[in-house]
Amino acid sequence: MAEFFTTPLGTFVIILAQCLAVVGFVMVSLLFLVYGDRKIWAAVQMRRGPNVVGTWGLLQTVADALKYVVKEIVVPAGADKAVFMLAPMTSFVLAVLAWAVIPMNEGWVLSDINVAVLFVFAVSSLEVYGVIMGGWASNSKYPFLGSLRSAAQMISYEVSLGLIIIGVIISTGSLNFSAIVGAQDTAYGFFGWYWLPHFPMVFLFFISALAETNRPPFDLPEAESELVAGYQVEYSSTPFLLFMAGEYIAIFLMCALMSLLFFGGWLSPIPGLPDGVLWMIAKMAFFFFLFAMVKAITPRYRYDQLMRIGWKVFLPMSLGWVVIVAFLAKFEVLGGFWARWAIGG
Repeated sequence: MAEFFTTPLGTFVIILAQCLAVVGFVMVSLLFLVYGDRKIWAAVQMRRGPNVVGTWGLLQTVADALKYVVKEIVVPAGADKAVFMLAPMTSFVLAVLAWAVIPMNEGWVLSDINVAVLFVFAVSSLEVYGVIMGGWASNSKYPFLGSLRSAAQMISYEVSLGLIIIGVIISTGSLNFSAIVGAQDTAYGFFGWYWLPHFPMVFLFFISALAETNRPPFDLPEAESELVAGYQVEYSSTPFLLFMAGEYIAIFLMCALMSLLFFGGWLSPIPGLPDGVLWMIAKMAFFFFLFAMVKAITPRYRYDQLMRIGWKVFLPMSLGWVVIVAFLAKFEVLGGFWARWAIGG
């Protein structure tokens, strides 16, 4: 049996099994993310939330998914049918594809490439095409306006996200997520993680991630009060489900990136307790809780406020931080606190 896995067919089986494991983890997590989002929102508003289907309402997300799947797919008469159906598939596939380079533990990664950060950034940048395709193919002015808003918004905040990540890359000297986590494994423990050396950028990254994933208070591309749900208004059944799934998977990806880039990934924050995948999952769950709380307690921004913050506040701050970190790393200030590549991290 061991010899079989050394053959080309055996290698294919191993790779397929690993891919299915990653997709399975993401899809199972998706069920709990939607459930948790609704429960947190309900608790803030002093409601019960999902509590009927299954124990504590845990199967409510499954019931909703089945409801979408069995509904009829309605395609507008004037729509470009091929692009109309391709758009939600593009959003969903690209959202899942980025997880190929996300490590959950030491060695627990589908593809441990040296340019993992660039891969994630490239794939997440392509996700805007699904939204644009959906808005244009619907042949309606409201989805088209929503897709244009989304394109401008996502491109604006991707610039800030990229510059913030560059600061972390300068400190680490690597584009590999495992190396970034390894550089945070210092004798200082929790206080050696990048949240402290790059403290101002943690907040900018979190807010930019909200805008990048179209989450409240930056959900302008699908603002029901202005655009009748934006680029999704003509979608129903499974295509709408794929759009929503892609959005939540992208949100969970941002939670994983915050954990890896600033909070030590799978490293334990408590001395004496072993590192492991449970710490990574716990950190991702905590950041998703923050995403859900922001959705529940903050009012929606106007579009001009959103763009002004992105270009006139976040862009100068993140660009200035790159310059500051470059100087701090070059001269190894505080014994290489910002230059883990110099001290061996």
